[in-house]
Amino acid sequence: MRPTAHAALGALALALVLPTSAAADESVIGGKPAPLSQSPWAVALTSHERFGAQRSGQFCGGVLVGHSTVVTAAHCLSKEVLGIPWKQVRDLKVVIGRDKLSGAGGQELKPAKIWVNPRYDSYTNDGDMAVLTLTKPVPNRPIPIAGRQDSAYRAGNAATVYGWGDTTGGGSYASRLRAAHVNVLPDAVCAKAYPGSADGAYRARTMLCAGEPAGGRDACQGDSGGPLVVRGRLVGLVSWGTGCGQPGSPGVYTRASALLPEVSARGAG
Repeated sequence: MRPTAHAALGALALALVLPTSAAADESVIGGKPAPLSQSPWAVALTSHERFGAQRSGQFCGGVLVGHSTVVTAAHCLSKEVLGIPWKQVRDLKVVIGRDKLSGAGGQELKPAKIWVNPRYDSYTNDGDMAVLTLTKPVPNRPIPIAGRQDSAYRAGNAATVYGWGDTTGGGSYASRLRAAHVNVLPDAVCAKAYPGSADGAYRARTMLCAGEPAGGRDACQGDSGGPLVVRGRLVGLVSWGTGCGQPGSPGVYTRASALLPEVSARGAG
């Protein structure tokens, strides 16, 4: 999670554990293991070339929203995270059906097409989304995206965030998929927390935020692009925030409904 300031933190954390020079971005703070049998739509973005062989080279998360369509955060494919333009990453893959990244199983597929939102603003973090089309359909069950008027977006809803990233905020990266329970927060709370700074600016139209008032449960480095789920529907993608699980600094997510036109235009299947 988290571009701007967090991209630098992710770079430092991974530099300490992986034998590469590339950066990574935002596992889940205050979470617990999440069997993929219950969340088959959670996928990992990997590159051994950029992030080493440990943990399958995972650097970000993603979400299967169609049998051949994955969504993730735009900043995951930025030069700041990868160290080079994404088109130059020769072994960029989507790992599907593998909960333990240090193990085998599942599938590793190269994307046939990648669309990165050209309107993504790295200063405010607005429009932080990308769509990857796989080389072939997979049998794994995709997750539906909650529509714009869906009650799943209401403040106070219980939500779950998933990822393989930092579990402590100090560079302790997870090998197995983890999940943490958080609450969808009112837009006013998020706007007050992030009125505009070096970390970003909250935009209710395209963003959603979730967490706990006292902190303690949140996404973190390595979770970027992963899912925020309410009642079996995708409501957000891990995007940015200040710190991991800190009081008064909830996690900010790309509002999933903003993805619908782009996913539809690319014929999600």
